[in-house]
Amino acid sequence: MNDQIADPSHDYRVAEALLAFWADAGVDACLEDAPIDRTHVAPAPAAKAVARATASVTPLVQTGDALGEARRLAASATTLDELAAAVAAFTGCPLSGMGATQAVFGRGNPDASVLVIGEGPGAEEDRQGQPFVGKAGQLLDRMLASAGLTDRVFITNTVFWRPPGNRTPTPQEQAICAPFVERAFAILKPRAVLLLGAAAAKSVLQVDEGIMRLRGNWRDWRLAEGAVSAPAMPTLHPAFLLRQPQAKKVVWADLLALAARLDGEMLEPDS
Repeated sequence: MNDQIADPSHDYRVAEALLAFWADAGVDACLEDAPIDRTHVAPAPAAKAVARATASVTPLVQTGDALGEARRLAASATTLDELAAAVAAFTGCPLSGMGATQAVFGRGNPDASVLVIGEGPGAEEDRQGQPFVGKAGQLLDRMLASAGLTDRVFITNTVFWRPPGNRTPTPQEQAICAPFVERAFAILKPRAVLLLGAAAAKSVLQVDEGIMRLRGNWRDWRLAEGAVSAPAMPTLHPAFLLRQPQAKKVVWADLLALAARLDGEMLEPDS
């Protein structure tokens, strides 16, 4: 008998990989009113929503207006609570009109030493109004606790509304929300930044490298205004670890390096 057929763990891994594929394609329900072929153009629902949102104006005009409003609202906030209220009042991000029920800004210690930035809220985050509270967030909390970082972090995302089907936010959506992320950085003035996943690392650091090349390496994140800077460590997203548990060891190494840096045991970041 074939060893793979005889091994029940093989069937489990195949099923897990298949479920992950459909989740990445935007399938978040078992039944629909009508059949949908998601194998050809997975982002189609999101693309249609963007098209509706931009039907009356050109994308450049809309993006410019939204970005200006985001900068105005972000600059008016002097505390993280005020910034959360500013995010909730902002309607310029297309994601806010694509089915999200509320804005999801942040959670954690408002005097934290570490700013943790992920990519965007999921279904559970949208329901509760806080980032990283689903299975991936629970894993993140356990790993932070093991590294002694629980009370030393404030957690947010590059966008504050759930993307349809939990897809990755687009660079345009991240750019529109960036003034709020940068303002959180300026208010908190953390000693270090932890970037979860490729989408967050690329958006914050403005790089095109893959996460496997970026992770574990310190980069300097410096705002153009305000003279605020901090070393930033990209690492793998906890949602990836749920599908690939063997990768936990590299994230664990990154968290230990972060904890050691906070305790003054590491060198200054590369320029």
